[in-house]
Amino acid sequence: MPGTMFRRAAAELLGTAVLVATVVGSGIMGTLLSDDLAVTLLINALATVAALGVLIWAIGPISGAHFNPVVSGVAMVRREMPVVEGLLYVVMQVVGAIAGAILANLMFSLPAVQASQSVRTGGGVWLGEIVATAGLLLVIGALTRTGRGHLGPVLVPAWIGAAYFFTASTSFANPAVTIGRAFTDTFAGIAWESVPMFILFQIIGAAVGAALTEFFYPRPGRTPEPLDLPDPVHHGPSA
Repeated sequence: MPGTMFRRAAAELLGTAVLVATVVGSGIMGTLLSDDLAVTLLINALATVAALGVLIWAIGPISGAHFNPVVSGVAMVRREMPVVEGLLYVVMQVVGAIAGAILANLMFSLPAVQASQSVRTGGGVWLGEIVATAGLLLVIGALTRTGRGHLGPVLVPAWIGAAYFFTASTSFANPAVTIGRAFTDTFAGIAWESVPMFILFQIIGAAVGAALTEFFYPRPGRTPEPLDLPDPVHHGPSA
């Protein structure tokens, strides 16, 4: 039903907004509490991991808790969700990400919209985005195809938290979040000139992660379990 579809899309908007508000807000708080970059990054990572776990648990039963255009994109390519609904998800995710960055700016008495001056570029950074995004899609695929979706609120944030520290990019792994973070000139910000390449390599990473899922968890002759809408009994995760 259309009303149900828009309720799911609204959940994606809310979840992505809260996620980005957490990423940006905790980065600002970290810089206020410490001049040590490692401490600030740790605060940023821990807050993000905690919020992401709660959001997947709370919103997963409504929309699947994608919060990420490449997750929705893979679901559309696999024909696991209608293209119209998938595109609506993507729009809501981007709008939510921008709203979340604005909310974080306002909470810390900063201008609502700031163009970030933080240039993030280079081969190692882009490779980090491939690794972070591929790993995210593989984790989601493994959970979905092994019937262990209940572990999503733990394992998906665990991957993102780990990738904060072992990738050179600090694991954006999400085009919507990347766009949202361009609206704040704070610790978590990314300059607009860096955004296109981040998104390109996130898409490449998503393709790699989806391919690895098909290789390690094939479903010959079976209809894939949808990534987007868990049934009332078995709730599958996404991020």
